[in-house]
Amino acid sequence: MSLHTILGAGGAIANELLPVLMESKENIRIVARHPKQIIGIDSVAADLSDARQTMDAVKGSSIVYLLVGLEYDYKVWEEKWPLIMNNTIEACKATGAKLIFFDNVYMYGKVIGKMTEETPFNPCSKKGVLRAAIVNQLLHEIQVGSLTGLIARSADFYGTATTKTSVPNMLVFDNFSKGKKAQWLADAQLPHSYTYIPDASKALYLLAKDETAFNQTWHLPTHSNPLTGAQFIALAAEAMHQPNKFTVLSKFMIRLAGLFIKPIKESYEMIYQSDSIYLFDSTKFENHFRFTPTSYQEGIKETAKYYL
Repeated sequence: MSLHTILGAGGAIANELLPVLMESKENIRIVARHPKQIIGIDSVAADLSDARQTMDAVKGSSIVYLLVGLEYDYKVWEEKWPLIMNNTIEACKATGAKLIFFDNVYMYGKVIGKMTEETPFNPCSKKGVLRAAIVNQLLHEIQVGSLTGLIARSADFYGTATTKTSVPNMLVFDNFSKGKKAQWLADAQLPHSYTYIPDASKALYLLAKDETAFNQTWHLPTHSNPLTGAQFIALAAEAMHQPNKFTVLSKFMIRLAGLFIKPIKESYEMIYQSDSIYLFDSTKFENHFRFTPTSYQEGIKETAKYYL
């Protein structure tokens, strides 16, 4: 029986993928520094920056999902991500496991028009340069035939109350749940694509089960015609029975807050994603799998339920 191993259990994507695998009656292993013990699931404690621990965690796997979410700190990323990627690649090569890497769009940099799987890497941030490097390492292994893998790339995402690092969850749903005004970054009048996490998790499993999907890059299903920040907030306010009121955090305000709050300081270099139009295209996935992404109206309504 095949074994599906989640590296980075406990994160937003992993938490949604796990029930998908369970409903499909897959043999599952979850790996984290301190994984939860779940009946019927193999839980392994491992530090993925350690080669031996990673090898032991991957051993026996058919499919490996690399879903690690590190602290949002460039120094941590610079130290840990190259190690984690290298260790995971080497473990998959040694064991014959297929690798699915859940990726973001940082390596694209600022894009005019739609982001597609063909968009060239042109990072304009330190984090983007780092992400491009680890992705290119994986792509090289795939291209030379030493590894069977694929890249599953997501836009910024939202959905479920465990999504602590999602901007809409933090600035909109969390604030509304506390009776506060919502907040938005830089400009609330620009359209911005967001991937609905349950869609992304279902898509990861569809990719895993399709032999023809490997050795490619895929944009995970994300509804087209994205909302502006103001439209997103209005729908969330209605769903959460809150006044439709919000504050736009200007670049100056974000820079100032970054002097006192480390995560905000770390996010400042990514502000280009919020002060210009951000369009993510998943046509390739939608056509191949005949998958219709969840509408923003439905996704926002479902997300609001977690906070009510």
